[in-house]
Amino acid sequence: MFRDRADAGRQLAEELKRHLGDEDVVVLGLPRGGVPVAFEVARELDAPLDVIVVRKLGVPYQPELGMGAIGEDGVRVLNDEVLALARIGEDEVAAVERSERAELERRATRFRGDRPRTSLVDRSAVVVDDGIATGSTARAACQVARAHGASRVILAVPVAPLSSLASLAEVADELVCLATPAQFFAVGQFYRNFLQTSDEEVVEFLERAAIRAVAPTVTVSAADPPVRDEDVVVQTGAVRLVGHFTVPEVCSGLVVFAHGSGSSRLSPRNRFVAAALNSVGLGTLLFDLLTPDEEFERAAVFDIVLLADRLGAVSQWLEAQPEARGSRIGYFGASTGAGAALWAAAEPGSSIAAVVSRGGRPDLADPRLAQVRAPTLLIVGGLDEVVLELNRQAQKRLRCESRLAVVPGATHLFEEPGALQEVSRLAGDWLLSHLSPIAEAAG
Repeated sequence: MFRDRADAGRQLAEELKRHLGDEDVVVLGLPRGGVPVAFEVARELDAPLDVIVVRKLGVPYQPELGMGAIGEDGVRVLNDEVLALARIGEDEVAAVERSERAELERRATRFRGDRPRTSLVDRSAVVVDDGIATGSTARAACQVARAHGASRVILAVPVAPLSSLASLAEVADELVCLATPAQFFAVGQFYRNFLQTSDEEVVEFLERAAIRAVAPTVTVSAADPPVRDEDVVVQTGAVRLVGHFTVPEVCSGLVVFAHGSGSSRLSPRNRFVAAALNSVGLGTLLFDLLTPDEEFERAAVFDIVLLADRLGAVSQWLEAQPEARGSRIGYFGASTGAGAALWAAAEPGSSIAAVVSRGGRPDLADPRLAQVRAPTLLIVGGLDEVVLELNRQAQKRLRCESRLAVVPGATHLFEEPGALQEVSRLAGDWLLSHLSPIAEAAG
């Protein structure tokens, strides 16, 4: 039984390490459920992550019977035996392919955006799914990966029935499977959490992997696993707020993240910074301060008072957690979330010990800037000229300890190589210096 897809991915990665040498590896996740598993595999193997989008070509009068499969860049793999038995001609194959290719291209664009497909030529392709039932999709993916030029194809899954694995041996050079239970009814029966993976989550995982490729991965010692690392829900009035709470073994303080408009708790940038803070001994709480419906309401996105109230409710919940006992709390805000963080920190009696703003809009908290008492760090990209000026003006209105840190050559989203790593370093230094027990004693 796996806890969730991330747990399965980490276990699968450990097994894969025993099968891979110094090969040039690309990890390919089958969307949608295979991508969260593949993300963990790619991270543990320090390998690039991509999706492998395939579509089965079904016999026209019996669609469930596969006569082949297609992949991106015009790749097509046909089963000559099925074609002969079903007496299918090239015109019929082409008609089915046209229909399926339109959907394939739509899905590939949805998941990958403008990023090019990762080349598999002369590389080992590790095809990953969250499990195998019949194996038809995995079969197609292995065939397409080889057609794309992979020198070796490894099919890796957490769980599958032996009967399905046996039939896949002819399309993969190696099969890696953690469990082959005799009583197999569905993949989901072997996961405690098997919630459906959305298209949006697939996109987030791929973006996080892309960021990791241009900024060194933050590593946490396996000897010090988190004491708490789980999704949580906070009820405030009639609203349920969803977040993710991580507390490292040695914790010097806690940081609540307030994301900006158009982002979420799954934001690859905030998650990257959160991982960096965890690695230096800070707990993190990433939260969606708006419900899915509210995120489409522009008025709610820029309602700083609403966001600040929600942030305050989340902070109260955090203070009541056993892991927070004796710990100081700080805020990390991005874009509009930074304005909400400063507004909340200015509340009378606020115990917030530090605030960090990344590419933030502190000007949105203008009426309360003078009341902020928490030491505040404003981080802005050097090429983000409009936001940089807004931060300069806002800093003049702050009466607390403050610093404006400009990351040279960085734009608003800090997408440039090394920029997000610098944000993480600046934030970590600031928060540790104001949240740690030593800082509290000095204060």
